[in-house]
Amino acid sequence: MTELSEEQKRDFEAAAFRRLVEHLRERNDVQNIDLMNLAGFCRNCLSNWYREAAEAEGLALSKDQSREIVYGMPYAEWQALNQTEASDAKKAEFEARRPRDH
Repeated sequence: MTELSEEQKRDFEAAAFRRLVEHLRERNDVQNIDLMNLAGFCRNCLSNWYREAAEAEGLALSKDQSREIVYGMPYAEWQALNQTEASDAKKAEFEARRPRDH
C-alpha cells in the first residue's frame, strides 16, 4: 500500500467528502429516511459531523449554517423543494433501526 502523508490523507478525505456532498445534492430524490434506513446516516448527520468538527477547532457554526453547507441551500428551502412524506413502512423501519442520537 502506498504511504500517504497526513496532508495527503486530509486532502483526499476532503475531496471524498466534497464528492459525497455533491452526489447527495444531485440525488435529491433520495430522502433522508431512505439514507437512514439503508446506511444509518443522512444529510443531517453529515451536517452535524461538519458542525462538530468546526466546533472542535473553536469555530461555532449553527445548525442552520452547517445544514446549508451540506444541502447547498437553506434546509427549509430544500425541504420545500424535495422532501416527501415518508410511508408508514419507512417510518416503522426507521424507528426499529434508529440510533439513540436521532
